[in-house]
Amino acid sequence: MPPRDPHDSFDDSFDDRVEDDFDGIVAAETDRDPDLAVIEAGSRTLRTQGSTPQDDVPARPADPEVDRALREVEADLATRWGETKLEPSVTRIAALVDVLGDPQRSYPSIHITGTNGKTSTARMIEALLGAFDLRTGRYTSPHVQSITERISLDGAPIGAEKFIETYQDIKPYVEMVDSGQEYRLSFFEVLTGMAYAAFADAPVDVAVVEVGMGGTWDATNVIDGDVAVVTPIDLDHTDRLGTTTAEIAAEKSGIIKQDATVILAQQPVDAAQVLLKKAVEVDATVAREGLEFGVVARQVAVGGQLLTLRGLGGEYDQVYLPLHGPYQAHNAAVALAAVEAFFGVGAQRPEPLALDTVRKAFAAVTSPGRLEVVRRSPTVVLDAAHNPAGARATAEAVGEAFDFSRLIGVVGASGDKNVRGLLEAFEPVFAEVVVTQNSSHRAMDADELATIAVEVFGEERVQVEPRLPDALEAAITLAEEEGEFAGAGVLVTGSVITVGEARLLLGRS
Repeated sequence: MPPRDPHDSFDDSFDDRVEDDFDGIVAAETDRDPDLAVIEAGSRTLRTQGSTPQDDVPARPADPEVDRALREVEADLATRWGETKLEPSVTRIAALVDVLGDPQRSYPSIHITGTNGKTSTARMIEALLGAFDLRTGRYTSPHVQSITERISLDGAPIGAEKFIETYQDIKPYVEMVDSGQEYRLSFFEVLTGMAYAAFADAPVDVAVVEVGMGGTWDATNVIDGDVAVVTPIDLDHTDRLGTTTAEIAAEKSGIIKQDATVILAQQPVDAAQVLLKKAVEVDATVAREGLEFGVVARQVAVGGQLLTLRGLGGEYDQVYLPLHGPYQAHNAAVALAAVEAFFGVGAQRPEPLALDTVRKAFAAVTSPGRLEVVRRSPTVVLDAAHNPAGARATAEAVGEAFDFSRLIGVVGASGDKNVRGLLEAFEPVFAEVVVTQNSSHRAMDADELATIAVEVFGEERVQVEPRLPDALEAAITLAEEEGEFAGAGVLVTGSVITVGEARLLLGRS
């Protein structure tokens, strides 16, 4: 079917079985990089009525042979550098895509960088493109549950069999490149090559690609994005990207290519200056949130929010988005502008996209692990905020979307993050906090985290439970102290890995 013209209209509880299952999964992963472990979890998400359910977070393959083969691939990938060990260069990935025949050049791309909001924005862009009958490929990281989530076709993660097949197809070329380089290809570089090859094989009409870290030397940056998207920049990965937002923006500006269109979310002044300077240097066209596009109005609605967005081609009203928080409204504005730019709206075509199609697309958007409700009575919400900026946005959104009389936090963070800043952002909204740690080797020790938490919250508001199952049970017990109808809630946050493991304990039937 040819692509449509974009302007045409048309109660859970903890029991021994669940806890034993969780412990078994963690134990089974002890020989693998925990960042690559598949965290089996429930797939219940808060969806708008009428949206098409998608397999956002696939479980382990039901077929034992497929599961065994997938574990072998994961184990093979785990022998490579993890995502936190980097050698800032695109030399190896460039060599890989070269021997693969440059698959990334067989389709146009929308490239996304920024500090927070990249994955949600990518999902919105993907939904919009799909609503206009384009076949999409989406590459995002990290994953919440399964490594296969990172590579999606037509809005759903590729199947385990396809993931295995893609890996086996490129493995000889990976080994060829390894033999000629000072360092072997990293885990992320191999996955990037797999994604580009899978998209070419599909084939897709357009790829939506999220950077792993930074931009200039990120492995994804062997594409020439027709549209470059920069979500809000803040301080994160300061040991690698720079200690100011201007320095970080300089790294992220590397995805802005010659004659591209750049969609800029609202940015700190120094970051905006850097990004605009780069755009001028490469003759890129720029659209800025708050000037050329933006959020006109937003209203809290059941299960999400109702938006009026101003795009590059006009105004889009009565747009329902089943995600919570002001920051998601801004992500939606950025996503809409990116898709308009891809279709030439505001440049070659003055008219806006078909309103009914835009509404339909946004109403079907999901973003697992982003203010996701996984339990009721008391309500338990999961959010993958892992830096101070993300935590501030989450704290604001929780206060707006949920009328909790008392909120208990469960926090498990990575040791390489600004944990104090994250806790300070949550301090005004958490009545009490239960600190814990996930199964990752990067996880901050619970006692170390507790020391910082006591300094932020005071000793009387901090409880320490090193095991995540115990932490969740403690938080739910604290929330239940007010009674079934009192309106207390629990927010689990601090890391994508913490959220993924919590989904297993709270979402699995």
